[in-house]
Amino acid sequence: MDQKIRNLPPPSSLSASVVSFLNAKINAKEDLEQAPVLLSELRNQCHVLDQNLSDLNAQLRNYLINHDSRSEKTGALLSDIDAKLGDLHLASCSSSSDGGSGKVLGQELPALAKEVARVNTVRMYAETALKLDSLVGDIEDAVSSTVKRTLRREPSTKSSEEMRCVAIRILKLTEDTLRLVAETHPQWTRLVSAVDHRVDRSLAILRPQAIADHRSLLTSLGWPPPLSTLNSSDPESKRSTDVQNPLFTMKGDLKQQYCESFLALCSLQELQRQRKSRQLEGQNREIALHQPLWAIEELVNPITIVSQRHFSKWFDKPEYIFALVYKVTRDYVDSMDELLQPLVDEAMLSGYSCREEWISAMVTSLSTYLAKEIFPMYASQLDEESTSGVHSQARISWLHLIDLMIAFDKRVQSLASHSGILLSLQEDGKLEKLSSFSVFIDRPDWLDLWADIELTDAFDKLKPEIENERSWSIEVRGVAALSAQEDNKSPAIASVFHQCFSSVIDRCRSLPSIELRSRFLKLAGAPIIHRFLGCLLFRCQEAEGLTALTDDDGLMKVAKSVNAARYFESILKEWCEDIFFLELGLDQVIQLDTSTDGNDFGLEESSGNGILYEEIKKLEEFRTGWVEKLSTVVLRGFDVCCRDYLKNKKQWKEKGEEGWMVSQSFVRALDYLQGKMSVLEDGLNKMDFVGVWRSLAPGLDKLIFYGILMTNAKFSDGGVERLSNDLSALFGMFGAWCLRPEGFFPKLSEGLKLLKMEKKQLKNCLAGSEIWLKENGIRHLTAAESEKVAKNRI
Repeated sequence: MDQKIRNLPPPSSLSASVVSFLNAKINAKEDLEQAPVLLSELRNQCHVLDQNLSDLNAQLRNYLINHDSRSEKTGALLSDIDAKLGDLHLASCSSSSDGGSGKVLGQELPALAKEVARVNTVRMYAETALKLDSLVGDIEDAVSSTVKRTLRREPSTKSSEEMRCVAIRILKLTEDTLRLVAETHPQWTRLVSAVDHRVDRSLAILRPQAIADHRSLLTSLGWPPPLSTLNSSDPESKRSTDVQNPLFTMKGDLKQQYCESFLALCSLQELQRQRKSRQLEGQNREIALHQPLWAIEELVNPITIVSQRHFSKWFDKPEYIFALVYKVTRDYVDSMDELLQPLVDEAMLSGYSCREEWISAMVTSLSTYLAKEIFPMYASQLDEESTSGVHSQARISWLHLIDLMIAFDKRVQSLASHSGILLSLQEDGKLEKLSSFSVFIDRPDWLDLWADIELTDAFDKLKPEIENERSWSIEVRGVAALSAQEDNKSPAIASVFHQCFSSVIDRCRSLPSIELRSRFLKLAGAPIIHRFLGCLLFRCQEAEGLTALTDDDGLMKVAKSVNAARYFESILKEWCEDIFFLELGLDQVIQLDTSTDGNDFGLEESSGNGILYEEIKKLEEFRTGWVEKLSTVVLRGFDVCCRDYLKNKKQWKEKGEEGWMVSQSFVRALDYLQGKMSVLEDGLNKMDFVGVWRSLAPGLDKLIFYGILMTNAKFSDGGVERLSNDLSALFGMFGAWCLRPEGFFPKLSEGLKLLKMEKKQLKNCLAGSEIWLKENGIRHLTAAESEKVAKNRI
């Protein structure tokens, strides 16, 4: 029995690692009883290591065989070149004696140079392929080693993280090589594609493993932190149970491990971005290149899962949902700047702000929940109410939700602005990530539903104001709508419509993309302008139908409507100079250009006033049409009043009436004209009143000219003086609105000028031509008209 007992080797013959291992495992006599178990574990580990060694030997053998076969091919090619060079040397020696060197230089040398270039290309291809094969092999080994360590659940995560870093470093080197190959040898697409395929397989293993390790680290850190309990009676309250931020409290090895894992994920994402950039060269790469930050998503996803447990209890209190999301976003946003942003910069991940990515991910999680749970429920409630004929509660809930979204986006974008992001000048892609209204991007039917609700709500608010007659009579004072800051004399109803339309514009600004804003404005904003224009037209037609605008009340009613149209038109034109409407107008031009297939007929005109061009055009047409109608009504009344005056041809042969500078019959017509113009001057704004009298003056000019001077009436000296006094009174009335009223009555002025000419000049006029007329200042009468006026002079 003593012979079977084996003596232990002396301690001096053992290595330091063995002695340390035995000291750690066997400290007391009782530990000797666990020696068989320890021996079994050591044998299992040795077996696994032997198996790994045999696998590596097999892989090495395969690589050597591949390398040997490629080396043989390369050697054969080089031998062939050497043989051809020897043949060339012999041919050149033999040709030098018989004068055939020209043939060699002219025919065989170019072929040889081409063959040398081909072989050099083959050599470079072989070397590149060998290099890439070696790199990809190293990647696969590193990935395989990382996976095996994870599957064995080895306690040392440091070695696993080191192997992952090695794999990432080799991946970057491989990507640099592939980019160089793609730039210098674009024809080697099959080689690049084959390497990409093998790298993609490795990345398909490496990335999920890195994310899984990162998640386990977050769990060990205590992430996600417990959500603080908000006061249910005050969801906006900022006072809640303080919860420590695990990202700030982690220390020692745990902090180092988390930072290394965060860096690894960032490095993998940067590598993926570079690969996509190379693969999508020459295409629209923006969508593929800027993806959400993976490491930030891993922070947000657990919080989203925990938060939704609370959300499910708050369907009838959506304000709690928005309050909780905002509080979590605000409480942890500082750690993104202070702790994680330096790691992103260290990973050379350009174009990323951790603050922005954190806020964006939280907003995206909220938008996703709204799209999956809240909006479908509200839409179904609207459908139920539409079938029952009641449209109150569901529409109120919808508008309340929109109000919460607008307030939430403003607060969140205020948080993002601390990073220096100028949201007002930002492209739509960035704004979409920071807006809960991105829910409408994939669901335009919900946008249409919201626009219909907003429009119905606006019409409900406008209806009592439209029916209130005081809203049409009371003027709005002190509104700086026109460029000259003048009193526009607009009724209060115009201000009501303006405020209603402004409210729709403000809500439209909350949408994150130009396409959505344009669609919403056309659906919810433009109908308000059409309704306003319809009300104005109805009132004008009503006044015209009742009295044909012969009474002052009818004129004032139309004047108020014209003022309201002028007020709203000026507001819309001023808005169209704002960058918000300019962007919408540009988008509309692009859409029109696309739909008309390059036919730009009318495109430039329609883009002049932006997206509201059609509405502004209709307001202008309404205003100018009714201004013209007002002048026509006044002219028609003046014609009736002075009909006897125009028919009395004898008066022009007589002297003026004693005690009267102006003909009595003409005084009545002037009195009518003065009364109507005073009413219009008091009722109309200055711009449109100018349009009225400027339109009226040519009508009066033609009416009196053809009614008196173009008839067979004969003018004596007294008649000419009488006509001059009558016209001076008419011109004097218009002199209140311009400095030289005669210029607006060209035919009367020149006809009176002809009547006042001497007899000799009149003879020249009868014998003269148009040249004589122009030389004497007669430019608005034809030769026939001038001749007729001259013949009527006694």
